[in-house]
Amino acid sequence: MPLAKRKKSAKKELIIKKASAMFREKGYPATSMRDLAEEIGLEAASLYNHIQSKSEMLQEIIFRTADECLQHLESLDEEDTNCVAKIESLIRFHVRMMLNRFDDYYVMTNEWIHLKEPHLSHFTGKRRYYVQKMESIIEAGLGNKTTNPGMSYTAMLTILAAVRGLEFWHRSAKKIAPGTMEDNMVALLISGLTDDKVFPSLKK
Repeated sequence: MPLAKRKKSAKKELIIKKASAMFREKGYPATSMRDLAEEIGLEAASLYNHIQSKSEMLQEIIFRTADECLQHLESLDEEDTNCVAKIESLIRFHVRMMLNRFDDYYVMTNEWIHLKEPHLSHFTGKRRYYVQKMESIIEAGLGNKTTNPGMSYTAMLTILAAVRGLEFWHRSAKKIAPGTMEDNMVALLISGLTDDKVFPSLKK
């Protein structure tokens, strides 16, 4: 790639990164192109040399992050591992996204409502597919050995809600190391899933 194109690509990545942080901190509606230009140190008009609109930045952040999540989920189909190992891989992936890619992950899970059509419908379709596939991984471990209706759906929601709770870790003055947080989250969530009284078949 020519040097000029590399520089333009690097500048666009910087703009997207700054936009992601500002969308998380201020919210998408409250962030203006002028705010973003001032944060980067550009004239507002100069932004349009790299990005067409604020909505384009939102789309790129959300779909880039969503595609990473989906690629990881679908890669589990190729792994010759049991249900618990796949669930642990999912938990670790989402925890790492929340710990290391907080801005992008937060924007995807909170600011998606500001997408415009047809992007809004496209994203909600992807999200629906994702949660259904994640639920099916948990359900595969359950088999027919539970009488609790909707348990796999409940487990899926519990995992995703727990991961999103790591927002408080980012805001806390008590900073536990990311690796420790990841291991603790996995231990707590997996121990609940592998409790024979809750999921009698997952240990097998």
